[in-house]
Amino acid sequence: MVALRGATTLDVDTREQVLERTAELLAAVLERNALTSADLISLLFTATDDITSEFPAAAVREAGISDVPMLCARELAIVGSSNIPLCIRVMAHAVSDLPRAELRHAYLHGARQLRSDLPE
Repeated sequence: MVALRGATTLDVDTREQVLERTAELLAAVLERNALTSADLISLLFTATDDITSEFPAAAVREAGISDVPMLCARELAIVGSSNIPLCIRVMAHAVSDLPRAELRHAYLHGARQLRSDLPE
């Protein structure tokens, strides 16, 4: 089992953007690690307080993945550079034989600054 991280940002808080950017984020995490939805064990999403239009998990369900346990929570409202507005983060637990050093996390759009130390 592995844990994969990722984050993305929205331009505006709309249901459509939450669905679009969350789907894009999950697709990037899966693609970068040669995984499919069948490899997923669970997904934990957080969203900043300024996202109120939709749950990130709704994007996963709309993509047809309804058998993976998911949880949405609020991101801590920390003062500082890591508190990026309109940000959705994910921690995905999955089945994979990849060693930890070969895992590829996905930080997209304005969230890229959270982990600029990681390869694309």
